[in-house]
Amino acid sequence: MNESDVLAYVKASAIAQGLVLDETRAQRVATHLARTAHLAQLLEDAPLGVDDEPAEIYKPFAFHPVLKKG
Repeated sequence: MNESDVLAYVKASAIAQGLVLDETRAQRVATHLARTAHLAQLLEDAPLGVDDEPAEIYKPFAFHPVLKKG
């Protein structure tokens, strides 16, 4: 998508959601959306295989609720 496509998408999405965006705000949203899409594309293009980050690495901390002394 080029810059004008992103801006058109932002404007159409705003209308579909009932949001009122002036031209300046629509342009700012389009700029952020284009940047985010670019970052996502960089991640998609990264040459990672299934073994590069196996799910077994993820180990969340145990949850210990704080008990109030009363």
